Amino acid sequence: MLEPQFTEIIGLIKKSRNHALKAVNKELIDLYWSIGEYINNRISNSDWGQSVVKQLADYIQRNEPDLKGFSDKNLWRMKQFYETYQDTPKLSSLLREISWSHNLAIFSRCKTSEEKEFYLNLCKQEHYSFRELDRQISSSLFERTIIGNTKLSTVLRELQVRAENTFKDSYVFEFLNLPETFNESDLQKELLKQMKNLILELGKDFLFIGEEYKVQVGNSDFYIDLLFYHRGLQCLVAFELKTDKFKPEHLGQLNFYLEALDRDIRKEHENPSIGILLCKDKDNEVVEYALSRSLSPTMVSEYQTQLPDKMILQQKIHELFR
Repeated sequence: MLEPQFTEIIGLIKKSRNHALKAVNKELIDLYWSIGEYINNRISNSDWGQSVVKQLADYIQRNEPDLKGFSDKNLWRMKQFYETYQDTPKLSSLLREISWSHNLAIFSRCKTSEEKEFYLNLCKQEHYSFRELDRQISSSLFERTIIGNTKLSTVLRELQVRAENTFKDSYVFEFLNLPETFNESDLQKELLKQMKNLILELGKDFLFIGEEYKVQVGNSDFYIDLLFYHRGLQCLVAFELKTDKFKPEHLGQLNFYLEALDRDIRKEHENPSIGILLCKDKDNEVVEYALSRSLSPTMVSEYQTQLPDKMILQQKIHELFR
């Protein structure tokens, strides 16, 4: 049968094409960097005035009309690109692994070098499209990660050392079309409709298994709101949705589901299942008390259905590190 061999050829073609695209992108970023450096040096040395960049753009357009992307606006962006990263050589390789549009979004919208580095690394790891990157910046993922006060049960910390970097203290579901007042069923249905956006917010290592996932214990059936599998942690992840404030009794139900998953669903090579309570609101002290005696790998996160106020989050970061 020749199909497996044909598949190998297709794999070679795709691999070569990806390498070629990466090489082209690297050359393009190198070019924009060099142009930005050249313009910066000319202006810094007073060889050029501000108007010369416009003259350069017009000259390129007249003499090489087929060359696109060299308007005066873009030339200024190349200068800004060089100036932004000229003193951070450790980011040099990252810049060349993502597209110019991704770079533009990061250096024009992110304020600090830490924030820029955060999104550069994320783009490399998660292979974000431009739309996905734009959404993550708009949802203040960097700020939420920095000030996150993730509450994990002791068992979860011991079983999964990577869990704290995998789950978030606060999730943003601004993409949902929910009424002003909604119940858990409404929330679940909207999350299912927007699964692509939900996975983006959770993280791309999450694989969706099912909603209202049935587990049978004795003669009774029980249903888990949302069940995922996490590739990196190699375990099942059960999400329970609450439209009210966190209550300690919520954990009892979640612990029961995790026990059922581990006894009857989990495969031998997989790690113990993890449970996430997604609540509309929570009191961190109440959460800490509730999780301190929990014998299951669980955590409590809150969610919001509107984009967070970036200035408020930045103020919290300032207060945290001053």
